[in-house]
Amino acid sequence: MTYWKRQILIWICFSVPTFAFAQAEFPAHNDSIANYQKATISNTVDTSLVLIADITIHGNKKTLPFIIEREIAFRQGAYIQISELEKKMVLSQQQIMNTSLFTTVSVYIHSNQAGLVFINIDVKERWYLFPLPYFKLVDRNFNQWWVEQKASLNRVNYGIKFQQNNVSGRNDKLGINLIAGYSRQVQLKYEQPYAFNSLKSGYSIFFSYANQRELNYGTDQSKQAFFKQDKFVLQSIRGEIAYLYRPAIKTRHTFKFAYVKSEVSDTIVALNPNYYPGSKTKVSYPELSYTMQYANTDYNAYPSKGFLGDVSIIRRGLNKEMDLTQLQYHANYAIPVTTKTNLYLQSAGILKLPFNQPFYNQQLFGYGDAFLRGLEYYVVDGVAGVMGRATLRREIFSMVLKTPPGSKKEVTIPFRFFLKAGTDVGYSYSKIPGNSLLSNKLLHTQTIGLDMLVAPYDIVFKFEYSFNQLGGNGLFFHVRTDF
Repeated sequence: MTYWKRQILIWICFSVPTFAFAQAEFPAHNDSIANYQKATISNTVDTSLVLIADITIHGNKKTLPFIIEREIAFRQGAYIQISELEKKMVLSQQQIMNTSLFTTVSVYIHSNQAGLVFINIDVKERWYLFPLPYFKLVDRNFNQWWVEQKASLNRVNYGIKFQQNNVSGRNDKLGINLIAGYSRQVQLKYEQPYAFNSLKSGYSIFFSYANQRELNYGTDQSKQAFFKQDKFVLQSIRGEIAYLYRPAIKTRHTFKFAYVKSEVSDTIVALNPNYYPGSKTKVSYPELSYTMQYANTDYNAYPSKGFLGDVSIIRRGLNKEMDLTQLQYHANYAIPVTTKTNLYLQSAGILKLPFNQPFYNQQLFGYGDAFLRGLEYYVVDGVAGVMGRATLRREIFSMVLKTPPGSKKEVTIPFRFFLKAGTDVGYSYSKIPGNSLLSNKLLHTQTIGLDMLVAPYDIVFKFEYSFNQLGGNGLFFHVRTDF
């Protein structure tokens, strides 16, 4: 299949809630390494076979070697055409980088001795321990908190967040959050993706207990309506256990079982009798879900080439007390235009069945990362919706911050800056739209902005000036909000 035929096929699949899992090879994350590899391999005959005599890993002080070896696209003792070796080294480098364990990764030929190839893999580990103060806005985004809530400190959660990544050297994660302020929460999560010797399956557990004094009980003209009192208006408990399965490098499967128990005050039901099914103040239900993720990009946190997406099905409840089957997808496709310019296409869709759902199950766009840029002050309720983004991004500047010479531990943090311009479109369906300004209508917005990428820790700061079809415009700030 030619390049342009492949591009057209992927675009067609991208336009509807299905996935085209493009098989593509990607350039090295580090240009200097790519150039070294090209120079090394150019001195050999492309059609000749070489033997991978040895693979040596350097720099992994905590990470166990087999966690890195799992991401390598070739094995010691294998014969491989030299023309394919460069591609596999580049792919291996990207896969190791996408484990989120390292700040830098280098995969290169150390020596080639009469067809015996010796490969070196140099890594530099991230910081894995983050005992940090917890400070998080309860509003959906920074602008809503700053403008509509006048930067009120009463609308923040604060506490202690303990995050330990790579606990055992197997890329496992432990998180404990003790939160007060706007709400009281206790959260515990542990994820072990490689629990068994096959390195294909693992598990995760999660527990959360929360109380809130304020609750979004409905919407009015596509704005959230809140009720607040001194006593708690919401109490909820959620427990989860999940089975994680990754049979290959690019595809992941998650099977999850959760149990939820939630209770609101009588006032919430008086304000919105349809908040819970049957005008109840308490609900408890099991939740089953399956998610398949596919990643084939050069850098998952901010791809410049490749495809990243997921599909999931969620079953909430077993009877009429809670009856929801939800299908959803996310798709992200980056197409390089020039060396430093790429076109980033994104799409998301959701379908909730049956269409008669309480308000508790009708949150659609604007409540999480799936929103239209320029409509940050609004939310969209409904039972079905689809949206898309097209963004042209151009890298304009990069810099590296380093610790002063002579420091006990050398730390380097690279920054990259991108100018961008784009447009969003979307549509949602609500069986009973009420006075909504955005439901059952074609929505469109435009944006220009600047992204600042802190690559080693997958952080993206986004500054965007956006326009919407309601005549509104403004400057908006986000931290990594790709859906």
